[in-house]
Amino acid sequence: MVNKITVVGAGNVGATTAQRIAEKSLGRTVVMVDVVEGVPQGKALDQWESAPVEGFDTRVIGTNGYEETAGSDIVVITAGIARKPGMSRDDLLNTNAGIVKSVSEQIKATSPNAIVIVVSNPLDVMCYVAKQVTGFPRERVIGMAGVLDTARYRSFIAEALDVSVRDIQAMVLGGHGDTMVPLISYTTISGIPVTQLMPREQLDAIVQRARDGGAEIVKYLKTGSAYYAPSAGAVEMVEAIVHDRKRILPCAAWLEGEYGLSGLFLGVPCKLGRNGLEKILEIDLTDDERAALERSAQAVREPMSVISL
Repeated sequence: MVNKITVVGAGNVGATTAQRIAEKSLGRTVVMVDVVEGVPQGKALDQWESAPVEGFDTRVIGTNGYEETAGSDIVVITAGIARKPGMSRDDLLNTNAGIVKSVSEQIKATSPNAIVIVVSNPLDVMCYVAKQVTGFPRERVIGMAGVLDTARYRSFIAEALDVSVRDIQAMVLGGHGDTMVPLISYTTISGIPVTQLMPREQLDAIVQRARDGGAEIVKYLKTGSAYYAPSAGAVEMVEAIVHDRKRILPCAAWLEGEYGLSGLFLGVPCKLGRNGLEKILEIDLTDDERAALERSAQAVREPMSVISL
């Protein structure tokens, strides 16, 4: 347990993230920040009133300012507008860049030693904004995308094979969007290569469904976007850091030559521990996977080039 964890944004993703953090007792205090007056306060109070039932002592606080967040050990940024039907993640670029820039300025001023986990979309570019504005080292600015993309991929495989999700080992790298790179060569079911249990055509369809996972949910909801799985992914990262688990998770990390790429955030295998990003693992990729990762990197660079900080 750490002393204080802040969640910026009290919408569906942020509020669910705060609740999961409290229920897992990952921090003594969880602070939820949002610009809408009354919303973080009301949701935080509601969550705190569930503590006697759920059996946690983590104090949940809601606020519209950053004074209560001062000295946070971890800050999860979920703030930003949600995707609407027909809207790509890149459509969110300019609006959410302004929001994340403002949030990052506040974090730098009030919690200069925090580890920052970015969830806001378009994810890879928002990580870049947060890192540039805070000036934090790459170990302390990480993006939650690959955990979510991998969870979707694993859940679809488990459904198709009628097996437990716990037995699906997989990893999705690359940018959080249409160019994400599910690693078929590393996908196994209790160690059995997935290609031995499923025809390639079916697997390709699952890969495409994973890429469209967020859009599929937006299409159903019509006025909102996913939040149960994204919040679960963010909290898995928080938990790995708080408990110094040394988990190997696919996260958006700032690359400095790994995989032959530099100067951008991209989903890669990361070791997460108490210091945040402790190591980027460079694994062997097939020629197709490496080419796909390079295409994904190019897709991330394009919106980065139009960001004005």
